[in-house]
Amino acid sequence: MERIGIFGGSFNPPHLGHLTAAAQAISELRLTKLLVIPANLAPNKQASAEDAGAERRAQMLRLCFGSMLQAEVCALELHRAGVSYTWETVAQLKREHPNAELILLVGADAFLKLDQWVRADEIFRNASIAALHRGDRAEDEMLAEQRKRLKKRGATVYLCRNQAIPLSSTDVRRLLALRAAHEVLSPAVEAYIRENGLYGTGESYRNLPLPALEKTVVRLLNERRVAHVLGCRDAAVALARRYGESEVDAARAALLHDITKALDGPLQLNLCRAYGVRLDDFSARNVKTLHALTGAMAAQEVFGENPAVVSAIRSHTTGKANMTTLEKILYIADYIEPSRDFPGVDKLRRRTAKSLDGGVLLGLQMTMEQLNGKKAEISPESLEAIDFLTNKERKN
Repeated sequence: MERIGIFGGSFNPPHLGHLTAAAQAISELRLTKLLVIPANLAPNKQASAEDAGAERRAQMLRLCFGSMLQAEVCALELHRAGVSYTWETVAQLKREHPNAELILLVGADAFLKLDQWVRADEIFRNASIAALHRGDRAEDEMLAEQRKRLKKRGATVYLCRNQAIPLSSTDVRRLLALRAAHEVLSPAVEAYIRENGLYGTGESYRNLPLPALEKTVVRLLNERRVAHVLGCRDAAVALARRYGESEVDAARAALLHDITKALDGPLQLNLCRAYGVRLDDFSARNVKTLHALTGAMAAQEVFGENPAVVSAIRSHTTGKANMTTLEKILYIADYIEPSRDFPGVDKLRRRTAKSLDGGVLLGLQMTMEQLNGKKAEISPESLEAIDFLTNKERKN
């Protein structure tokens, strides 16, 4: 019996994570053909200015999957107006291939919500389901339970290991904006994107006026981080006004301080390679701290910020010895901005209002106590900053 995989999605843009997942599914499920089907409009997504357009997404898929013999880009959803519902696609493919086993490929997150899809039982009647997962123990337990539930509804379910790094098309668009996407896109797709100026690749982000900078930053952040970044901007400007620092530099540093934080550990390493950064031993062991370093590099290389702003972003998580006024302002504004709500934050705000050095020192000490409680490694730069400010306080 012919086994035909169905690999659908927005593919906006298609990336090497898609290619790796497809190759592994073809091998593990012994597929004779894989239909790669770009959605006209996915049910759980709204039309966005970030969409490259249906025909361009289809063309990028042809470039991405062109060397995979079993793969075929199928535009049937693009030819249907409106929302692309999977049950309709599967039903049409079953009519076209009545004697084949159709296998719908879905990611683990989608699989866990599959019973909530529109007309899910019709999907189960016409196609088997293959859940692509990474082998995480907790995730595997949830997948096994969902498999039992779906089998009771008549579904045939395969669990298919997917060793591709977690990567979304949103991540890829962020990497494109940060000029660091070449490791996650096929050369042909990246060339097509740049030739057509897609996803803002034709724009320059250097020396943007503050309103334009804010708009660009908000687009690159996770939605839940926007309030924090804008609050940090407001806190930094107020501190700059109080302590005689450039309000413009404070605003720009605060807006950009978390510019790369939406990208997780492996993608932080991708950014480091793109910017030619060599990691010290602490950074190599503590990848979660890298957004300060990569954010500083993005501020310099992509946004064209001045050295004072770049340096403030670089030290905003750890501090360092002999910090400039701007570096201290960004460090503590990140800690005390209005949306922060943790034990001790009001004390930290009062201390900062009296003394910038006192606020930074208390913030560093609070961080060290928290890390000690977790038995986590403390940055040497933080220890040097505490020593420097403690000695300065004693002298005064």
